[in-house]
Amino acid sequence: MAQDLLWKSALEQARMVREGECSARELVDAALDAVERVNGELNAFVHVAADAARAEADKVNAGDERPLAGVPIAVKDLLAPVAGMPMTWGMAAMKDWVPSEDGSVVRRLRNAGAIVIGKTNTPELGILPITEPDANGPTRNPWDTGRTPGGSSGGSGAAVASGIVSLAHGNDGGGSIRIPAASCGLVGLKASRGRVSMQPIWTEGGVGLPTDGVLTRTVRDTAAGLDVLAGYEPGDAYMLPPPSAPFADAAEREPGRLRVGFGVDAPNDVPVDPEVQQAVRDAVDLLAEMGHDVEETQPEVDSELYVENFIKVWIGGTGDELHTLQELRGKPIEDAEIEPLTKQMRDIAQSLTATDYLIALDYLRRISRRLISWWTDYDILVTPTVTKPAIELGALRPDEGQEPVTQLMNSATWVPFTPVWNVTGQPAISLPLAQSQDGLPIGVQFVGAPAAEDTLISLAAQIEQARPWSDRRPGVAA
Repeated sequence: MAQDLLWKSALEQARMVREGECSARELVDAALDAVERVNGELNAFVHVAADAARAEADKVNAGDERPLAGVPIAVKDLLAPVAGMPMTWGMAAMKDWVPSEDGSVVRRLRNAGAIVIGKTNTPELGILPITEPDANGPTRNPWDTGRTPGGSSGGSGAAVASGIVSLAHGNDGGGSIRIPAASCGLVGLKASRGRVSMQPIWTEGGVGLPTDGVLTRTVRDTAAGLDVLAGYEPGDAYMLPPPSAPFADAAEREPGRLRVGFGVDAPNDVPVDPEVQQAVRDAVDLLAEMGHDVEETQPEVDSELYVENFIKVWIGGTGDELHTLQELRGKPIEDAEIEPLTKQMRDIAQSLTATDYLIALDYLRRISRRLISWWTDYDILVTPTVTKPAIELGALRPDEGQEPVTQLMNSATWVPFTPVWNVTGQPAISLPLAQSQDGLPIGVQFVGAPAAEDTLISLAAQIEQARPWSDRRPGVAA
């Protein structure tokens, strides 16, 4: 019975608590038992707050109308502080730092009734699309423990895919929600820039590239999670008008007839696995069967200039993050406390002039104007999420003698489809629409117009109803 509870959706778990079919304490105990059973193999959690979670669960009673009342969740160990829980950012340098207040994301989740059972693993500073930090060790994919769950929200992806929790917090600065979603067979939505606040530590975080969100197994849970997280906080650098209706409502209505463009070629011309290409083609065939207008077309990106300027801005942002973390911990971060890649990025950041950085940022803002204009004629773009299913652990490590920053360049061969929509600030969702011959999940990415999460959610729910996936279980499961 307890294990069955964990595979319910977050909304169903909350309904069961509300109607007295189970208690919040039962749900939390089941999740904590699942951590005991599988976390040793997966290393999804880097901190578990069992006593605090049980005490919080005991305060939730039947009849609680909050949308996530009694639902156990996990919070990624990056960007979103949880009061009283260690927060490392995947770094040895921050292993002793404990925030004294919740970030706005955690506050909103708790106000909605969710119960944080612990923190999930992330690469150092969330830099890489894999989750293998020196400080906390690698997280393994529940579908194949020799492979990555993706990153940087890899711990959260593994926690949801294995059935420990039905909803986990993540954030996405270049694909870090969508990549684990694709790798672990989950739903992963990156919201529009300005939809979710990063208060209090960050004003905009990486010039508006990252945003917080959730990883779930269903579109409706993702929509409900966005309803909880969305909203302006005083002083935010970006602000969107609130939606005309809850995002959960969008998951219950038809999207209407949409104009859909698609492409399977990577913007940087790297090879795309044939099974991944076929997953995209199968998805758009389904859309055509549903009555949507489908055309093979996609906006073009000058990959060489785009990658050069994106990495320059990313490196500058990393230098800024390290400065912020030094302020938080109250002393300098020494070379021995950070990984070689982080150190090299910091050194490059320190060599950049303000003009260098602003020229790179201006380039990205200019191409954003051109790219977004594509949505004048189309409603949705469909692409692969990643070029191939989950890669092997250690696959992105530089060869002996290579510079650490080659990890960033190597990662572009796997994840060229996701970062550009962080640059434009548009919403994008990865859906688990296929599996490889080896049984690994394959994600398909759907990109919407600016601030059009409702359209994405309605379409995703329509697809989920036609091609459901929630009954799939990985080899390592709670």
